Amino acid sequence: MDILILLIPLSLVLVGVIAWVLLWAAKSGQFDDLEGPAHSVIMDDDKPPRPDDAPKS
Repeated sequence: MDILILLIPLSLVLVGVIAWVLLWAAKSGQFDDLEGPAHSVIMDDDKPPRPDDAPKS
């Protein structure tokens, strides 16, 4: 039972640190664009070849 005297304040401090980190991340804009990085993987940035660059057959 004596270990609870240590574990309860330690857990409260840990919860406080986690809450502070989440609030800091939200205020600094970490969660503003959640879909942009997922769409940038799918988008093709290459230019299509011009008709005069097409291979001649």
